[in-house]
Amino acid sequence: MDIILICKDALENSLLSNIALAIEAKKNGSDPGIIFTQEALAALCGQAFRWSPLLANRSTKITILKSATAMGIEIAGEKDKRWTDIYRLIRSAKEAGVSLMACSLWVNLLKVGDSLPQEISVIESDTLLNELNQAKTIIGGL
Repeated sequence: MDIILICKDALENSLLSNIALAIEAKKNGSDPGIIFTQEALAALCGQAFRWSPLLANRSTKITILKSATAMGIEIAGEKDKRWTDIYRLIRSAKEAGVSLMACSLWVNLLKVGDSLPQEISVIESDTLLNELNQAKTIIGGL
């Protein structure tokens, strides 16, 4: 991976940013990966995602979903475009060739190994450190 994005917050808008950027990077010839840790990992394994306060009102979320759909970003629900579908977004990233990984430290701390979406693999700490050392760009923080 030459670009690594670290997604640690359980914010739908943060997940949207990370995945959209990674898919765009893949389209432009990069080899991006997203590492899920802390709150983001907990939310992906059954806890709740939320929106940042300034984006949380219904009209703003609908505007974002309409805009994302127009841009080809698959976050709106297939049956009802007014609602988000995080797992649809995750699947679209995997289908685009983005590496999706869960930090093994946080998988073990949270005991969520059995709850991970199938599109996300666990990356061991030594492999993660090696990938971080080799990446050209790292966005976010553990």
